[in-house]
Amino acid sequence: IDLYLTKDRQLVISHDKDTGHTGDKKLSVTNSTYAELLTVDVATGFRKLKKLTAAQCPPARMPLFSDALKLIIKQNRTRLSIQPKDECVQAAFDIIRELKAEKWVGFNDGSLNKMRQAKTQLKTVPVFWDRNANTDIEQDIRTAREEGFESLVVQHKGLTKEKVDKIRQAGLEVGVWTVNDEASMRAFLAMGVERFY
Repeated sequence: IDLYLTKDRQLVISHDKDTGHTGDKKLSVTNSTYAELLTVDVATGFRKLKKLTAAQCPPARMPLFSDALKLIIKQNRTRLSIQPKDECVQAAFDIIRELKAEKWVGFNDGSLNKMRQAKTQLKTVPVFWDRNANTDIEQDIRTAREEGFESLVVQHKGLTKEKVDKIRQAGLEVGVWTVNDEASMRAFLAMGVERFY
């Protein structure tokens, strides 16, 4: 899940920095209060795309991060990968600790600073460091090992069998992001990829 802090410091789940893509009106997430964001029906974009009625796809409101955590900690199969879209790592950990949800979460992002901050908050939290297609994999492996990260997750256009082998030989989990079809997924699985976004 992707997180942003609202104007009134509420931590919300939103992939985009505004509600224009999913909602019935466009509000900036970080420049709005949570009460203002609750006035947006964030199911609108999906409803229109799939040509559904309001009965088939009822209105939905932007959820709080704490709501998602409260659901996750009720079970023991699924873990939550958190991507802080703005400077909200500390705010996320405040809620994680309050709900005693440490064992249910991990962090992923391309920002070394944010992922380093997550590890500083809690050494045992899994960190999955997102890398671009043209990244220097040798340097990334060195950095990931120095920082204690668990995984390198490379954009699909740049992930090769050679890179998969190097990452695995370094003792890191291999991931890939933006895989949207079964054939690609099977090919990456055959290479030894373990994590998909």
